[in-house]
Amino acid sequence: MLEGLAGLWIPLSDPFLILLIAAGTFAGIYVGAIPGLSVTMAVSLLISFTFSWDMFNALALMTGVFAGGVYGGSRSAILLNIPGAPAAIATSFDGYPLAKLGLAGETIGTATIQSFLGGMIGLLIMVFATPLMSQTALAFAPRDYFLIASMGLLLIGSLGGNTPFKGILMGLMGVILGLTGMDPFSGEGRFTFGSLALMGGIDYVVAMIGLFGVSEAISQIELIGRPVIRQKLDRIIPLWSETIRHIPLSLRASAIGAFIGALPGAGGDIAALLAYDHARRIVKKPQRPFGEGAIEGVIAPEAANNAAVGGAFIPMLTLGIPGDSVTAVILGALFIHGLRPGPLMMSEKPEIFWFFVSALFLSNIFMLIFGLMGVRVFSRIVEIPKQWIIPIILVLSMIGAYAIRGRYLDLVLVVIFGVVGYALKQNGYPTGPVILGMILGPMIDSNFRRAALSAGSLIGVLGEIFTNPISLVLFTAIALLLFSGIRLRKRL
Repeated sequence: MLEGLAGLWIPLSDPFLILLIAAGTFAGIYVGAIPGLSVTMAVSLLISFTFSWDMFNALALMTGVFAGGVYGGSRSAILLNIPGAPAAIATSFDGYPLAKLGLAGETIGTATIQSFLGGMIGLLIMVFATPLMSQTALAFAPRDYFLIASMGLLLIGSLGGNTPFKGILMGLMGVILGLTGMDPFSGEGRFTFGSLALMGGIDYVVAMIGLFGVSEAISQIELIGRPVIRQKLDRIIPLWSETIRHIPLSLRASAIGAFIGALPGAGGDIAALLAYDHARRIVKKPQRPFGEGAIEGVIAPEAANNAAVGGAFIPMLTLGIPGDSVTAVILGALFIHGLRPGPLMMSEKPEIFWFFVSALFLSNIFMLIFGLMGVRVFSRIVEIPKQWIIPIILVLSMIGAYAIRGRYLDLVLVVIFGVVGYALKQNGYPTGPVILGMILGPMIDSNFRRAALSAGSLIGVLGEIFTNPISLVLFTAIALLLFSGIRLRKRL
């Protein structure tokens, strides 16, 4: 790979490529901040516009949009409690309470710094651990992905605050919703109640927009006429001493993000969830309780989901297997431009790997610059009178829901999820676990069934778990999580 180091200087030495990366990062930040306009959608649209471009120009623009979009989701999560992307769901748990305390500016500044640190750490891990992590990801079998998804489902209980049962119940509801639609193995309908419209399933982004966006708009109605919360914008960049104090948490969360990002199909949403739970378990004395404005609850998921960007490139470049949905689109772009990602490309065209390293480095630099420049403007969103912001939220929610698949049914579903989400919040039930359950449910279902088909029976799956080193480590981790959770509840 060292023989392709010349690729490192391709973006750095070309002003036009630098401009494209900057433009992509800027656009990605604002696309990521709008619920429903996903980064995957933006990069997909770019393929149709850039297929006739020079390869490096197209890849530079896509890389910038990818890096900027993952960070951009935190903006609306903090300011409006509407995650712009699934990877920002965990950020909203403590980011929005901080904004309600008048600390939106400093919170977005902290999220920007941590996203930059996570992106850079993920990039370093991508450079130095590519061979090791790619081999590890290649060794993962369906049963291992089943265990990882089960671990994520188990962690959902911690999102229920002092009542883990509510978190688990909401997670199971999400699993049922995630399995709604056509069974990918048999082709039969599941939980459709005979409706052909539901055979296409329920998109978790539609549910996310309803549960977070529409329900928040309904909640804000009762605040019309009340004095707005004035945001403290005298300090946007967090104190250097605070950043240094949280470096150990940033490093651990970034490592979690890069590793989970390197597992095909896992993505930044699972990485952010695992990092958030890690922070809840490790940080003994947060500034505020988790769920009520703990800054550590913003640091961990933001460092993790941006570190997962670098991790997602590892299996794509070395194995030809995308790490998440965005790298799946970028993989298609590489094929369009005549490249064949995988071990042969890494040996025959290593300069492509170093090009992505350089492009991601520049993207993180521009993300830091643009992120800090726009904090004051974005923070003013919280101060807009409720009678103005509520219609804006509803319109954006409807546009975002319809833009995903162009189905009128999704407009109906987003309203239903909004009303249900409002009712759940009023009764103390967290809505985040519903979305995470919708994401993890299909992963658990498909990978367990693949594992059972491969092993021949349920007993065979259990036998393989206890005889395979990777599976055994994951199973042990699940057992430790269960044990520690029981001990923690007894102590409480």
